[in-house]
Amino acid sequence: MSATKEGPSKAVERALSILEGISHRAGGMTNSEISRRLGIPKSSASYILRTLERRGYLRRERGSGKYRVGLKVLSLGRGVLVGLGIREAALPMLRQLVERSHLAGHLAILDRGEAVYIEKVEGPGFIKMDTWVGRRMEVHSTSVGKALVAHLPEAEVEAIIRERGLKKRTPKTITDRCKFLRELETVRAHGYAVDDQENSVGVRCVAAPVFDSLGKVEASVGVSGITSQVDKAHLPKIAELVKETARRISHQLGYEIPSRRS
Repeated sequence: MSATKEGPSKAVERALSILEGISHRAGGMTNSEISRRLGIPKSSASYILRTLERRGYLRRERGSGKYRVGLKVLSLGRGVLVGLGIREAALPMLRQLVERSHLAGHLAILDRGEAVYIEKVEGPGFIKMDTWVGRRMEVHSTSVGKALVAHLPEAEVEAIIRERGLKKRTPKTITDRCKFLRELETVRAHGYAVDDQENSVGVRCVAAPVFDSLGKVEASVGVSGITSQVDKAHLPKIAELVKETARRISHQLGYEIPSRRS
């Protein structure tokens, strides 16, 4: 079935579903896999795949026949990131945080109820985090996500929970609504959030919110490592490094830390 017969709107939806589906599969996907997983007829999928490949948004491996994301997609990503001034402002301080903590550093923003990485600085050594710029994460199971939503009005948090749910990622994931709201109270009280193997077993992360000139959370900055790197004994020190970095980035964005009254 051609894009004309199925309607332009349906064709666009299917093209976007295919791009999103392939982007989340590191090994790529064949036409058959795309058709089966996304529920798109093979003929329609084939037509869309050929179009996306011709335009450079996908590339096809000759041997396996699997489609992977093409370089053209990167140009779109660069266009988005250019508009995110916070990325340029935060990058030098994110690099310093990585140098001081010896952990992988991330900068994330909130988009449609998810935390999205807009910058990453890889940590030193052989241990690498399975994260990348553009990766979308659940807010309830990640430290960057908790930091992003902790200062939202409760009604907005509730709306995210209703739409996204509280999916169980690991045995330690918070899946109870009331417990998650209490967790956000802790984030506000301490000034930082912790993901204690809640999104990935064996990985512990710490993040803090970044505020703009109006006092609104603009992003979150955090570090990630395996549990032996971010052990309980060193957690307070790591949290202070993250909070300090978040304060510096916030100041760069024009945020003035409220003075304490004696």
